[in-house]
Amino acid sequence: MLILAIDTALDACAAGVLDTRTSMLIARETLSMKRGHAEALMPLIARVMNQAAIGFAALDRIAVTTGPGSFTGLRVGLSAARGIALAAGKPVVGVTTLTAYAAPVVSTNSEPAVLAAIDARHDQVYFQVVRGDGGSLVSPRIAPIDEALGASRFGALHLVGNAAGMLADRWRADAPPPSQVDAMPAPDITWVAWLGAAVNPETAAARPYYLRAPDAKPPKDMRAKAAQPSTW
Repeated sequence: MLILAIDTALDACAAGVLDTRTSMLIARETLSMKRGHAEALMPLIARVMNQAAIGFAALDRIAVTTGPGSFTGLRVGLSAARGIALAAGKPVVGVTTLTAYAAPVVSTNSEPAVLAAIDARHDQVYFQVVRGDGGSLVSPRIAPIDEALGASRFGALHLVGNAAGMLADRWRADAPPPSQVDAMPAPDITWVAWLGAAVNPETAAARPYYLRAPDAKPPKDMRAKAAQPSTW
């Protein structure tokens, strides 16, 4: 299969094309950025497709990160993926950022469990914990950092994600230290592509994976007007 992978969920704008027949990413580009994904993504995808020397019609599937992450960034990536899939008549699948973070560690069948964590601000993180074989120990959730640190009960964890360093700095002194800390600003687009190739399109929907409601709320006067009964 030829998979176009897209990630704009966190502090990067990335795309890549995976050829599963050769097990190679035949094209890729990643730009580090906290904002500006909307302006950067489509030109970046065009460059990646040119590098791969294929047209969108040659793709078998489009994969995109669905979150947790930036609400604005997620919308950019999902909109682009859906648009390309619709125009090319191809399926589009979603991959969570926490799974994409954990995948490279799990792929090695490593012994330590993996804690994937994303900064959710306000002293909170999105996190999940999986065994080295990928089995779930703590399901994806948003929680105070202290709750995430409680995962030290599983032993010397491999920490990964943009909040990995934050957790390592506050790790309990009486707990086994992390076996490794990979403070990556965003998942590797290679693994977004491989996960996109592996999932079932019928169960891996390309829609936002929200673990909490958006921070933005309509002004109070707008909410009050919306609550009033209509007179027409």
